[in-house]
Amino acid sequence: MIWDREFECAGREKIRELQLERLKHTVQYCYDNVPHYKKKFDEIGLKPEHIKTLKDIEKIPFTTKEDFRANYPYDMFAVPMKEIVRLHGSSGTTGNPVVTGYTRHDLDMWTGLVARVACAAGVVPDDIAQISFGYGLFTGGFGLHYGLERVGLSVIPVSSGNTKRQIKFMQDFGSTVLISTPSYAMYLGETAQEMGVDFKKLKLRLGLFGGEGHTKEMQKQIEKYLNITDTENYGLTEVIGPGFSGECYVQNGMHIADDEFISEIIDPETGKVLPMGEKGELVVTSLTKEGVPILRYRTKDITRLMDEPCKCGRTTTRMEKVSGRTDDMLVIRGVNVFPSQIEGVLLGMDDVAPHYEIVLTTEKHLDRIEVKVEVADAELLTSYSALEDLRARISNNIYSILNMHVKVTLAEPHTLKRFEGKARRVTDMRTE
Repeated sequence: MIWDREFECAGREKIRELQLERLKHTVQYCYDNVPHYKKKFDEIGLKPEHIKTLKDIEKIPFTTKEDFRANYPYDMFAVPMKEIVRLHGSSGTTGNPVVTGYTRHDLDMWTGLVARVACAAGVVPDDIAQISFGYGLFTGGFGLHYGLERVGLSVIPVSSGNTKRQIKFMQDFGSTVLISTPSYAMYLGETAQEMGVDFKKLKLRLGLFGGEGHTKEMQKQIEKYLNITDTENYGLTEVIGPGFSGECYVQNGMHIADDEFISEIIDPETGKVLPMGEKGELVVTSLTKEGVPILRYRTKDITRLMDEPCKCGRTTTRMEKVSGRTDDMLVIRGVNVFPSQIEGVLLGMDDVAPHYEIVLTTEKHLDRIEVKVEVADAELLTSYSALEDLRARISNNIYSILNMHVKVTLAEPHTLKRFEGKARRVTDMRTE
């Protein structure tokens, strides 16, 4: 089912024309209503009328998370608070949270975008969706909730936590769609096994996972554990929340709502825009948002864009799974390392469980990296030779990707930490 065929299947030329029309309006709107943008434009002598082509977007200064924090809470808003009907935001664990607001138009648009993502993933009105995202300032719970209801699904707003109760609801309520982070989906599958619950006997058939990225290898693990089709969706608080993009059943990239956003890929070091197909940092501009419009927001997420039509019939630009974040990149003895590279190695091996931790330490003024990973079968722990063979294979496989030797520690099943929300895989204990 295609929710909005007019835009999801539109010709590229029609989309470009619409994007340019909406970009001109948004730039003028931001200049007139958001002091932050007016100041940025005036500092470089840029006027809204200078934006005449889509390429002219490159003249516009970038927006960053720091801009939101510097203008906390409401100075990035383009409308008075009486027109804002909903607030959302980030956790703000490292400073002021990022705050965004939605007008009634914004909520309606957002709901429609999530409906697109849901339909692309394969939901139908007869489905029963269990939302295991936390409800609150986080955009995931409410975003998916209203979008799924618009499609016509029955929604169970379980929220996060109480994992055994989640599984009971799947059994009793006949849940067919699961909404959660991918790491929590893995934890649900593991807990179900401990409870003696066979997912093959449940009605669950589809997952819409977001809030954090997950590799192709983890996607396969989730599909095996839960006996479902795993689809990923992507969004950011600053941009809109979930609904910016999402995978269809083909699972070959996440379809972007081109009529509502312009996406660019830049070199994160130079800020230069890269050609279609090259990997770099995703930059997003909103085209119709009223409450908190956004111009060239640097997401810090590393991906690439594809513009060839998809087998599902949609013609929208697609983005690859995020391979890392510029602020998550680890520099170990001069080598750039993304946690997702290590995850891809580990989850591609049969003898390890999908639970791991990356520990960084300093030894004799040098950075050291240790990868802790659970073995899949506790019986391996009884064979020293089998353990050493597995440890060597993991070490060699990681070396082939990173060109770096790492310490590999094998842990007993169920000993590493599990997560109900976003997984925190890296523990940085470096002292220098």
